[in-house]
Amino acid sequence: MKQFTTGDLNKQIGDITDAASREPVMLTRHKKPRFVLMSYEHYERMRTGGDPRRAYHISEMPDEHASLFDEALDRLARGEGYDDEP
Repeated sequence: MKQFTTGDLNKQIGDITDAASREPVMLTRHKKPRFVLMSYEHYERMRTGGDPRRAYHISEMPDEHASLFDEALDRLARGEGYDDEP
């Protein structure tokens, strides 16, 4: 996620809103996250549940996701994974 200060917002409104049209942008104040700026379409997808991405607590993870997660952990434990990927 791109990050800008609230002071940058006054100086670079065009650049920041352009970035926010592509992905959410974090606005910080005194080096702490304060706001997220995003397109209205992205907001609506989040609000209505139209975005299929979801984070799960491990105890609530669907079985199909848990098995993929376990397989990935096993590969990493064997030393396979990130370095082998293109």
